[in-house]
Amino acid sequence: MDYSFNDLLKLIGSLGLFLYGMKIMSEGLQKFAGDRLRSILTAMTTNRVTGVLTGVLITALIQSSSATTVMVVSFVNAGLLTLAESISVIMGANIGTTVTAWLISIGGFSVDVNAFVLPILAIALPLIFSGKSNRKYVGEFLFGFAFLFMGLTSLKDSAPDLSENPDMLAFVQNYTDMGFFSILLFLFIGTIVTVVVQASAATMAITLVMCVNGWISVELGAALVLGENIGTTITANLAALTANSQAKRAAFAHFVFNVFGVIWVLLIFHPFMEFVEWAVGKVTSPDISQETLISYQLSAFHSIFNVCNVLLLIWLVKFIEKTVCFFIRPKEDDKDEPRLRYITGGMLSTSELSILQAHKEIHLFSERIHRMYGMVRELLHTEDDDEFTKLYSRIEKYENISDNMELEIANYLNQVSDGRLSSESKLRIRTMLREVTEIESIGDSCYNLARTINRKRQAGTDFTEKQYDHIHFMMKLTNDALTQMIVVLERDDHYTSADINKSYNIENEINNYRSQLKNQNILDVNNKEYDYQTGVYYMDLIGECEKLGDLSISANSSSDL
Repeated sequence: MDYSFNDLLKLIGSLGLFLYGMKIMSEGLQKFAGDRLRSILTAMTTNRVTGVLTGVLITALIQSSSATTVMVVSFVNAGLLTLAESISVIMGANIGTTVTAWLISIGGFSVDVNAFVLPILAIALPLIFSGKSNRKYVGEFLFGFAFLFMGLTSLKDSAPDLSENPDMLAFVQNYTDMGFFSILLFLFIGTIVTVVVQASAATMAITLVMCVNGWISVELGAALVLGENIGTTITANLAALTANSQAKRAAFAHFVFNVFGVIWVLLIFHPFMEFVEWAVGKVTSPDISQETLISYQLSAFHSIFNVCNVLLLIWLVKFIEKTVCFFIRPKEDDKDEPRLRYITGGMLSTSELSILQAHKEIHLFSERIHRMYGMVRELLHTEDDDEFTKLYSRIEKYENISDNMELEIANYLNQVSDGRLSSESKLRIRTMLREVTEIESIGDSCYNLARTINRKRQAGTDFTEKQYDHIHFMMKLTNDALTQMIVVLERDDHYTSADINKSYNIENEINNYRSQLKNQNILDVNNKEYDYQTGVYYMDLIGECEKLGDLSISANSSSDL
């Protein structure tokens, strides 16, 4: 046998180059189309046809069905998509991923792309070093495109020639002449390889090379393709491990959809293969090479199978929804336990799109802190001891929640920043980290207000009617500042200068009022209107409210960076 260990290393290295090229190309496309993808996602509707088309478009753009399904699972976990909508999008992703197979077939077997690889790299090089982001992303895409086909060509060249290695041919034939059992065996192999490689495109490339080089027949190659369809569902299911029940159902629906498709096509496997061969024969020239014909047949099988599967099952979305709901029951703590809603500790979505999820989580964080401030205002006038203790404990719980949310969101953003991001997205992440820090500090200030109220109560002192009036007005101004902060955070980068000016005006009013009350407090204590200790509690509340105003403007200023 002439195939050496060095040849095997070349084969593995070729696969690595192919995967790296696919990764660079996909990330370049994601960064170039990042904002457009977010717009597409936010425009998703309950129409199942629209959902399918959305899945096709996004997967074709980012060249990764795994990225699409992970993203869909994240959005279901966030409540941005219903389970039925997510099933439609996942169906579309299965069609969109067939674009990759055609790209490999046409570029790797029909056209000699190698003749263009070095010129493509020459065009990409100046774009990579361009000062404009969009040009840089196009350059990255071209680099990935070139690496992908360099890897594919090297993969073909590194694959062993079975005519020179008859022992290997005999080994392969031991498993190819077992009739329908061989089809089931290769389906299982395709599933396992895709689970291990975590890239159905790489398994598809290997399958094409094996068929073109005569290792296996087109029928067994089709069986591998069916296995790849099942294996690729593992990514979404891994992403859903730490998510809520709805997200787990969305991931499981992907598995159910693909398995059901594989089952029905196995029942009519040979007639289906004959139909695919007939269809390819009708649209191709009789002069094309055998290599190209085989690659077209496999790609056509992949596309026709997924399109037929969607056309068949799109009418059964409700049935699939009921099936996955039957197998995956909701947890009792899904609704009651305070937790991040839009992001999870599981696998990340695509880096560019993860920013949208983090933004929504930060907005939710600010709303929870605002709710905590409302509890503090209520605590000021709670007379009943039991009610006071219960409300004070709730504020303490919210303070702990805010600490945990800050850490989890910050860790998530740091993970996202490790991905390949546009320069605008990197700046956005720094801004979001600043926002998270300021919002958590607002939570600390709210807790300080509650502690001051608690100390005043334990000391047995009370404020005068005039002090209460001043505290109420200061708390109202602070509430206005927090409300305006949430407005700016919700609008993200779509806020206006009028929004920021309004925040500054409220903050200036808070500062002026605090200075006025500070001077007035000294006079009131000297005039014996209340004792010194009461004045200390009073000014602690006023000072903490002024600090809340400063923090709210800091959070808004971070959005203006």
